[in-house]
Amino acid sequence: MKVVIFDMDGTLLDSQKDITISVNYVRKTNYNLKPLSEKFIVEAINMEVRNLPYLFYETEIYEDTARDIFEDHYYRQCIKNPYLYDGIQSTLEALLKKNIKMSVATNAPTKFAKRMLTHLDVAHMFDIIVGADYVNASKPSPKMIEYILKSYNFEHNKHEAWMIGDNSKDMLSAQNAGINSAFAIWGFTPESNHDIVIDTPKDILDIIL
Repeated sequence: MKVVIFDMDGTLLDSQKDITISVNYVRKTNYNLKPLSEKFIVEAINMEVRNLPYLFYETEIYEDTARDIFEDHYYRQCIKNPYLYDGIQSTLEALLKKNIKMSVATNAPTKFAKRMLTHLDVAHMFDIIVGADYVNASKPSPKMIEYILKSYNFEHNKHEAWMIGDNSKDMLSAQNAGINSAFAIWGFTPESNHDIVIDTPKDILDIIL
């Protein structure tokens, strides 16, 4: 058995426009702050260590009112502009034809992940779509990966598993779970200081099949 676990934002799809719109909505509505750029917001999200409430809203604590406003707005906003990266659809279809098990592990809340992937008509290709809220731990914790592997009755000495992501936290979560990883440079973090780097979604087929 082979298992491929995908990160979502910056790996399967580009969601930065909608994330930026919703963050800026909260800045204006709750804090009367000027808008931030897409570049700043995406870079902040992908930092290994950061305080997002401070970076986004200039407050040390993510206040409940801000969280509620963001989640309400983003639930409506998140399906307005996302798109699959070129080659993702055909790559997923090719993996399915080879009976590769596929799931999604994202630091985004599960409800947003399922909504966006359903909107883009690929949710049905994945056995499990799980967000950090589901296991109460975000990457680089291995908990999401471990949850997915357990659902497959995965055995490390018999089976093969890969994490595909665009962030060092994805790579660390794979390492912490004891599985392989490949870094996607087409996403939000075009760095390349990783053992296995892939330039296009099609390259996934070369390492998995």
